Amino acid sequence: MICNIYSFISEAVQNPFGDNISFTDIDDNGMYLEEVLTCKQENDFLEMPRLIYKNDPHWIPHIRQDIQKIFESTRNKLFKKGEAIRWILKNREGVTIGRVAAFHTGKVAQPGKLLTGGFGFFECIDDDEAARILLDQCARWNKQHGMQAMDGPINFGEKDQYWGLMISNFDNPGTYGMNYNPAYYRRFFDNYGFGTYYEQYVNYRPVYLPVQEVYVRKAESLKGQGYSVRCIDPTNTDKFAEDFRTIYNDAWRVHDNFKPMEKEQAQNIMRMLKPIMDPDIIYFAYYNNEPVGFYINCPELNTLFKYVDGNLNWWGKVKFMYHKLKGDCRTMFVIVFGVVKAHQGKGVEGLMIKYCQDHLYPLNRYDHVILTWVGDFNAKSLKMIENLEGKLWRTYITCRVMLDKNIPFERFPMIAYEPIKELAKEQYSKLEPAYNNRETYFRVNNTMETIWHYLAIQFSNSK
Repeated sequence: MICNIYSFISEAVQNPFGDNISFTDIDDNGMYLEEVLTCKQENDFLEMPRLIYKNDPHWIPHIRQDIQKIFESTRNKLFKKGEAIRWILKNREGVTIGRVAAFHTGKVAQPGKLLTGGFGFFECIDDDEAARILLDQCARWNKQHGMQAMDGPINFGEKDQYWGLMISNFDNPGTYGMNYNPAYYRRFFDNYGFGTYYEQYVNYRPVYLPVQEVYVRKAESLKGQGYSVRCIDPTNTDKFAEDFRTIYNDAWRVHDNFKPMEKEQAQNIMRMLKPIMDPDIIYFAYYNNEPVGFYINCPELNTLFKYVDGNLNWWGKVKFMYHKLKGDCRTMFVIVFGVVKAHQGKGVEGLMIKYCQDHLYPLNRYDHVILTWVGDFNAKSLKMIENLEGKLWRTYITCRVMLDKNIPFERFPMIAYEPIKELAKEQYSKLEPAYNNRETYFRVNNTMETIWHYLAIQFSNSK
């Protein structure tokens, strides 16, 4: 990272403690916060986790360059409307004992939606007062920026990275881009008043397991119907970037806050994937040569990044490539899986999964596949994982605290699962008279309460 002029000047201005002048009041225990403004403070922010995990054999440091770019306004598009700030926490001896970032995306409040800020990249020694100082600072900052609630620990970016608090499986290494933390962090958040906004499930399955019969049947049913699957061609990534964009924009449009992916964004994704991709584990499905689905995996990078010690400089890249070519990565990671709306439920997912099995197993390159996290609100994806015989490997939670105490806490709403939704429509006449507004009841995002209320009505009707 290149220091800006302000950072250079501010490093030359010392306070009585010998640090940058931007610091908070010192508490009774001698702890104080510094805003990250200089290169030295940023290095303290990046290196601080080593204090927490120095005796943890399972900890693999995040790549410092990945963290840096999140907080560079020229590289993170969320800075166009949003803001982010970082702090480090020091004790009376000047040792950095904690860190945290707070941020908001600058989204305008929508009807029925809360203005929600976030915090992330939280690390802290096992000290309740230190944790409270960090969380207080994030809550205060978000409230000053008009936020009504605060989620964390999350990313100032996409949900596939640095999202959630790890609450199980502390005996295995962290996976690339996912948070890894001590068990005592949950105590900090519980004591502060956070509730579980939703749970996140990471599953795995052995590669050698046969494809389940349900997917075999689906694949067989599509023979001669114009469907095909192929691996990505690394020499023609522009074509596959456009295919990816086409599928994504159709399959994801039903989600809240969806924004169509632009061509440049899709090309950037492919450019980032290219140095680490294994073409044999990235699949696209077509119907009469039109893209209808993708199943994208990559090597589980932390099995390689554990050799670079958190720094992907030129020497880190040499070590990464050496271990990659040596074949030290035996685990693959599912990044994303999607099928366009018109071809969902026709067996395209089975076709891609069966193709993966037939193509990958003879290569003997991978032993396990780890599936990207799925929220407890996504019944459809959880059902697919169940059909794959995926086994729960690790659980995370996204936490929320209400900054406006007049607003009640509610969990994340369930994504409407089409079979349930259709059944509800068929049974509409049986619903209690209070639900006399079809548009209100069958809103796009059925809440957990609404679904359970419907099921309760069905149960009482069946007595």
